[in-house]
Amino acid sequence: MRRTRIKICGITRAEDRDAAILAGADALGFVFYPASPRYVAPEKAARLVASMPAFVSRVGLFVNAEPAFVREVMAQVSLNVLQFHGDEDAAYCRQFGLPWIKAARVRAGLDLLEYAAAFEGACGLLLDAFVAGYGGAGEAFDWSLIPEKLPLPMILSGGLQVANVEKAIRLIRPWAVDVSSGVEFAKGIKDAEKIARFIAGVRNADA
Repeated sequence: MRRTRIKICGITRAEDRDAAILAGADALGFVFYPASPRYVAPEKAARLVASMPAFVSRVGLFVNAEPAFVREVMAQVSLNVLQFHGDEDAAYCRQFGLPWIKAARVRAGLDLLEYAAAFEGACGLLLDAFVAGYGGAGEAFDWSLIPEKLPLPMILSGGLQVANVEKAIRLIRPWAVDVSSGVEFAKGIKDAEKIARFIAGVRNADA
């Protein structure tokens, strides 16, 4: 049986961290983009990751950050993977010495094969909706824009929730799914029941 990996992003509270881990998340995301309602200060993030168990990945999300800020966060927070959501190029992304993910803001006219080739050093390509600003704002995009085969592991994001995650996995078969607003009851505040149901939906789709 194939197993779709699951990342719960935008963790800001210890109880949300614990709910996601208990439900079986493979990775937790911490947003270091001050303009985001899910921003978490590095000092707080350091406390949140300190008690995470082995084999649950800790992902730091950045948007057009100064390299010095990324390094400052890395010095404080024990991260496994960096995730870049802005206009960063591959040289920028690979300078920090950690595995990294690049987000693509999907819309008609964006050649995802060409985009993926430009970031061949990435350990994953995250597909999100194109909206004003950065981040998908919980909106889905047209999945028909995804090529049949991408040269990088595909992480599907953008508008995923309990109601559509099974369909998305069965249709697209991504390497992983990434959810934030789809398991919240307020921005930055997760809902433990939604997290559990979302993860159960992923497992059902994998069966």
